Amino acid sequence: MKLVILGGGESGTGAAILGKQKGWEVFLSDKSPLKDIYKEELMAAGIRWEEGQHTESEILSADCIIKSPGIPHKVPIIQHAKEKGIEIISEIEFASRYTDAKIIAITGSNGKTTTTSLLYHLLQQAGLSVGVGGNIGHSFARMVAEEPKEYYVLEISSFQLDDITSFRPHIALLLNITPDHLDRYNYEFQNYIDAKFRITAFQEASNYLLYDADDPVLQEELTKRKDIKAQLLPFSLEKENTQGAYCLDEKNIHINFNQNLLEMSTKDLTIKGKHNLKNAMGATMVAKMLNIRNENIRNSLMTFQGVPHRLEFVREVEGVRYINDSKATNVNSVYYALDSMEDNLVWIVGGQDKGNDYNPLIPYVSKKVKAIVCLGLDNQKIIQTFQSIIPTIIETHSMEDAVQVGRGLAQEGDTVLLSPACASFDLFQSYEDRGNQFKHYVNML
Repeated sequence: MKLVILGGGESGTGAAILGKQKGWEVFLSDKSPLKDIYKEELMAAGIRWEEGQHTESEILSADCIIKSPGIPHKVPIIQHAKEKGIEIISEIEFASRYTDAKIIAITGSNGKTTTTSLLYHLLQQAGLSVGVGGNIGHSFARMVAEEPKEYYVLEISSFQLDDITSFRPHIALLLNITPDHLDRYNYEFQNYIDAKFRITAFQEASNYLLYDADDPVLQEELTKRKDIKAQLLPFSLEKENTQGAYCLDEKNIHINFNQNLLEMSTKDLTIKGKHNLKNAMGATMVAKMLNIRNENIRNSLMTFQGVPHRLEFVREVEGVRYINDSKATNVNSVYYALDSMEDNLVWIVGGQDKGNDYNPLIPYVSKKVKAIVCLGLDNQKIIQTFQSIIPTIIETHSMEDAVQVGRGLAQEGDTVLLSPACASFDLFQSYEDRGNQFKHYVNML
């Protein structure tokens, strides 16, 4: 049986290693150059590969194709494979077929990485056999091949969910849904919503779906969808739940799972902001469901360090705070960032637009932002949205310039916030590259 993998990054290489281990004839193909580290791994495992091209005869002779999440369905090679009836799946689907571990899968437009990292911290500190990966860190397939665990905590993107056919997490967390990646979904929000809800598509009555009961999109979809078999557990900042989690006063979190109770002060949380209250409630609910002791949960919440590039304090220079929120690649992430900030912000924003509507940010921007520094190749939409309310908008095309302009605009007591609302690929390799450059130039001030 022949397994062809399209895309030779972390997920593709991990899938190749697992496929080879399980007896498949494996061929990996990537239109871009492969990183040396992955070439060495593939050669060491005796896996054939190519870079800089897709050899159609090789690919279309597959019994199964694992597609990188970054490859759209509309590309010709995928269309040809579909016409031939070749099974096309994602790496998480493939890996899930080779493990009996309990899978906890986390998706949502915002908060995935923080919630995944926090939950992994909770389970690891409690002594469970647990691995973390998926859309962050190691690929799921690599862990199944090389690090078998009893539990896997996986951050899952909509792109990964597009290509599942049986993936069934024991516990799924659906944190929120706001417009994102609409360029990939024909600019139809419903298509993106449907992709996110695939996380529960194959769950059964013995499984659980945890969700934000305050999210209007989730509320509406859950009333419409009659095919969800999983047990629903809500968390909320607005409503008291007899089963699930709530925090009505933003002072005390209440968790109740099958009469197993936990109450704790939000002062014990190292991560701040309303959005992080919800992330903490979701992760803590899972910990309770897995019978982790309250004392362990409290200690872990008090020691969690947060996620790089997500509201990350860099340093203070001449009384000005510099905050790296490069992971804020959509409007809703920026909404959360502005919500958690004081006034007098110099906001660095811009990049590769994904169909953004900036209007929801206007109330916060008009109240909290004193100046905008645009950082992108095309900033017209940002300028048009905010020029009537922010008198100072300056365009830059490099991180060094953006930091220097931000410094010039900020006074003692102000904050310079990098929270781009956009993808990074117009000027940077990734959001990590963008955030690291920001930290580098801030540290040179």
